[in-house]
Amino acid sequence: QVELVESGGGLVQAGGSLRLSCAASGRTFSSYTMGWFHQAPGKEREFVAAISRSGDSTYYADSVKGRFTISRDNAENTVVLQMNSLKPEDTAVYYCAAGPAGPLNLRTWPSRYEYWGQGTQVTVSS
Repeated sequence: QVELVESGGGLVQAGGSLRLSCAASGRTFSSYTMGWFHQAPGKEREFVAAISRSGDSTYYADSVKGRFTISRDNAENTVVLQMNSLKPEDTAVYYCAAGPAGPLNLRTWPSRYEYWGQGTQVTVSS
């Protein structure tokens, strides 16, 4: 069992930055692939980024490549999403998720993850 709590969302102007954090409970954090998803009103939940158990591999949605960076600290049981050059279309609720290990390019569907946080709102104004 893993409990996930996101923080760091807020309101920012286009071109600005935000740093989202996800704190995980439980002793098995390092055994999970971690991912970030976002969901805008009226839309499906979409993949943003994923990171392998050790943190040595990452995978990003095309829409955020070069702007967002995912990282993790297994000693602190945290995963971070650094978001730079934010755009109004990045506005959404952002969720972190934990799932079993596997190829990161196959971890882009929400159904591949077992545990979810409650989400944190990110709003980017134009």
